[in-house]
Amino acid sequence: MIRHTIITCLLLLAAGMAAGQKYPERRDIRSGNKFYGKAEYSEAEISYRKALEKQPDSYEANFNLADALYKQKRYDEAAGLNEQLAADSARLDNAASAYFNQGNALFQQRKLQEALEAYKNSLRLNPADMEAKFNYAYTKKLLDKDKNDQNKNDQNKDQNKDNRNDQNKNDKNDPNQNPDKDQNKDNPDNNQNGNDPDKQDQQPPSGGQQPPQGSMSREEAERMLDAVQGSEDKTKKKVDEKKAVTVGNSGKNW
Repeated sequence: MIRHTIITCLLLLAAGMAAGQKYPERRDIRSGNKFYGKAEYSEAEISYRKALEKQPDSYEANFNLADALYKQKRYDEAAGLNEQLAADSARLDNAASAYFNQGNALFQQRKLQEALEAYKNSLRLNPADMEAKFNYAYTKKLLDKDKNDQNKNDQNKDQNKDNRNDQNKNDKNDPNQNPDKDQNKDNPDNNQNGNDPDKQDQQPPSGGQQPPQGSMSREEAERMLDAVQGSEDKTKKKVDEKKAVTVGNSGKNW
């Protein structure tokens, strides 16, 4: 009985040594995961990089490294690494997860159009992912809002320009508008603190893009995604019909 126990222990030890030789990066990955769990992300990064020195193609080490970079707010690096992971991964579920994380990193940089594409790529590989659906719909909502705001700003600028042109015409046509030019020359401070509309237009707008207050419900996200999907399906159908017509009319009459 004792002999069998010793043999079993030796076999387990040999199996462990063989696994260690086959997967030398495992220990560093486990170490990195422990640091990550304690929110020590810079230490986790070091461990994952050590793992990659031993096995550069390790999906797990690369994936976890991207997470550690994201947690350190190094979003550009995280996005690039996830994009590479998605391109190199042979498994669809892994690629979908990498695209999803890429989308999150791009979103944090306010690269909304690129984030939208990343979420779309994730959904193509895993259409049932509710988180990807929600993030896609929410990002789409922000982009649509930005476009609407930009259109309103452009309209306001055009209207202000037209108003200024009309005002200039009225000033030229009204001889009483500026009866004493010499008086204005004698008072150089007249327009010093005034509001010059031309100069105001040259000032850069204050603030940048800010995420809107509030949140979108899951139901809203589903409805928006269904609408987007329906639009894409219609576009694809039109393209397919056009191809069919082209092929049908390409034959020669003999």
